[in-house]
Amino acid sequence: MVSVAYPAWFNMEAELFWALCVFATVSSVTPGPNNMMLLASGVNFGFRATLAHMMGISIGFTVMLVAVGAGLGVALLAVPLLHDVLRGLCALYMLYLAYSLARSGGLGGEKARARPMRFIEAALFQWVNPKAWAMGLTAMTAYTVPDPFWFSIFVVAVVFGVINLPCIALWAGFGVGLRGFLSDPLRLRLFNGAMAVLLLLSTLPLLWDGK
Repeated sequence: MVSVAYPAWFNMEAELFWALCVFATVSSVTPGPNNMMLLASGVNFGFRATLAHMMGISIGFTVMLVAVGAGLGVALLAVPLLHDVLRGLCALYMLYLAYSLARSGGLGGEKARARPMRFIEAALFQWVNPKAWAMGLTAMTAYTVPDPFWFSIFVVAVVFGVINLPCIALWAGFGVGLRGFLSDPLRLRLFNGAMAVLLLLSTLPLLWDGK
């Protein structure tokens, strides 16, 4: 019988793989800038119109994971100035998103000023999303193995790619479920204002710590 040499990833303890799956699920489904915006998009535009936003998040974050594993995360940790620039861009973009969300109009009606986030916008947003950076750096530090390193980067990215999309889709679905209750213009304005505040608050701990 011919023996087969499996990559080191398959030889690691099963507990580590399942820990990666749990981390990917918990970090993807818990509140953060992406999920707050998807909830608001589900309310204001519906599930179908939010699909491009969801795909941009999932694919954009998967690409970002590979880049972090390839060394970009190490460069950011080695050059604090780059991290400071990233945090500054994040703060400015969060302010813009929060302002746009607070000013958005009705449920797709004539007064609606906003539009769903496009695929490329959602994908690029991951690069200024502090939660995405924290997730990526943690995943690539804790769940990759040295031999073969590139294969383990691929596995971590695939696991997140498979798990992330259905997790974030839940938030858009929750938003759709709230459309009837928020059909009242006053309730919708209050909801969008609350989501704008939560969007800003979700970035504060990371910005304060400077990490």
